[in-house]
Amino acid sequence: MKTIYIDCGMGAAGDMLTGALLELLDEDERLEFINAFNALGIPGVVMEISASEKCGIRGTHVSMMINGDEEGADGHIHAHTHEHGHDHAHTHGQEHVHEHTHTHTDGTVHSHSHNGMDYIEHIVKDHLDASDKVKSDIMSVYGLIAEAESRAHGVPVSEIHFHEVGTADAIADVTAVCMLMERIGAEKIMASPVNTGSGTVRCAHGILPVPAPATAYILTGIPIYSNQIKSELTTPTGAALLKHFVSGFGSMPVMCAERIGYGMGTKDFETANCVRVFLGESS
Repeated sequence: MKTIYIDCGMGAAGDMLTGALLELLDEDERLEFINAFNALGIPGVVMEISASEKCGIRGTHVSMMINGDEEGADGHIHAHTHEHGHDHAHTHGQEHVHEHTHTHTDGTVHSHSHNGMDYIEHIVKDHLDASDKVKSDIMSVYGLIAEAESRAHGVPVSEIHFHEVGTADAIADVTAVCMLMERIGAEKIMASPVNTGSGTVRCAHGILPVPAPATAYILTGIPIYSNQIKSELTTPTGAALLKHFVSGFGSMPVMCAERIGYGMGTKDFETANCVRVFLGESS
């Protein structure tokens, strides 16, 4: 049985999962995938990859460029942003709403909130040149994030707003992972218990414990732990992707690994800051 096993010993984030899964493709497939992704139609988003080394391990670092800038690279705080090498797709309750006006080919003009679920659905269903399965997976992942944020902030899902720039970054990460999962076509996806990290994280609402409330809600029912690393290692996006795709959490099954991928973060710790994935056959 074609199996993927995800090592979450350093947590999980959308960009790092993307990098690790990309390494399961050969060089030509990887280039073809990146070109196809950049032609999808996510507004202002371009995927770039680079080689990265952590603690002597080489892997792939994925950057989602938003209108020419890497999200978070300027150090600004966008909604619930953090100082980390992981991605972030935190949301918030009542915030200002940006409008996006879109003219369809039939001349109809539609207006969408830039930070609500209607905007996510609009981008996914009306803009992305992706399969129905990928679109369904993206919306399911976002549904998990929105539900968790709703519980964390005590507001209805319909009132959950995503930060405009963070939304583009998160849509890109979620879309990339969903597309890679479809392309690889594993029959079974498993993962280790998830390291959340520890300490606190600064966001728009103040300083929160790690895991952040939304991440904690998403990880309900999943084996988690923290260690001495004082940083957020698992983000809401990473947690939601794991919850959607992974069928079981525990030790690696008996499998014959054919390929191994490393997706690298940007921060440096004593332990290599990466997500590692194995692809192979299990019985």
